[in-house]
Amino acid sequence: MKMDRFYCGDSIEIMKIFLDKSINLICADPPYNLGKDYGSTIDKKDWAEYEKFTHRWISEAIRLLKDNGSIYIFMGVRFISRLYVMLENDFGLLFNGWITWHYTQGMGRTKGFSPRHEDILYFVKGKDYIFNLDDIRIPQKYYRQRNNMEGANPGDVWQFSHVHYCSKEREKHPTQKPEGVIERIIRASSNPGDIVLDPFIGSGTTCKVARALGRHWIGIDINPDYITMSEKRMARSTTLFDSIDPRANRKPLDLKK
Repeated sequence: MKMDRFYCGDSIEIMKIFLDKSINLICADPPYNLGKDYGSTIDKKDWAEYEKFTHRWISEAIRLLKDNGSIYIFMGVRFISRLYVMLENDFGLLFNGWITWHYTQGMGRTKGFSPRHEDILYFVKGKDYIFNLDDIRIPQKYYRQRNNMEGANPGDVWQFSHVHYCSKEREKHPTQKPEGVIERIIRASSNPGDIVLDPFIGSGTTCKVARALGRHWIGIDINPDYITMSEKRMARSTTLFDSIDPRANRKPLDLKK
């Protein structure tokens, strides 16, 4: 297994060449099966076929995951409940969080409520998993003696802006994720020198952030154009991330009498 590189091809087949229990953290943003055009593929299968595809790639991912490893999976609302049951019942993983990523702008609707969030399922392989709370704390809103003034747990509702189409950081990819979201995941669930795998790398965000945080990385994508995009992004990359939690800059209000 070669680290710090991209692999072009079917993620299921490529993951088969890696050793059992060789990966510390998996961050996956698979197709949601909503008909998006990814260039070399169209994200539209019948649901039985999509479920079979999901089961196959997760099976390989879990084989690769170390006993203290974690897996985070982005998923749309139409399949996330089935994905939860699959991870817990079919694969025996331990549930550790259902994260809601809330963004301020989304698809407009006139009949029904406009979508303003995506979900991330967070599961671990065993009870001795890595979670670095001190690396992801955010400033307290209030000064109180009982509060840990090193910062608060960010909770399971995260607010990060989309990477808007007018942004200079925007790549030509339909589902680019903010670097701040991936930063929190990698800081929380891996240590420097660990190996982070993204089996659907898209625009390369996970690999860019992993490298900036001192982790080894592996990215896979079936679309050669996205591999080229990711390689170019890594070549010009800086360590400055394109998004932060808006609470990160707040200062605690002094409530002492």
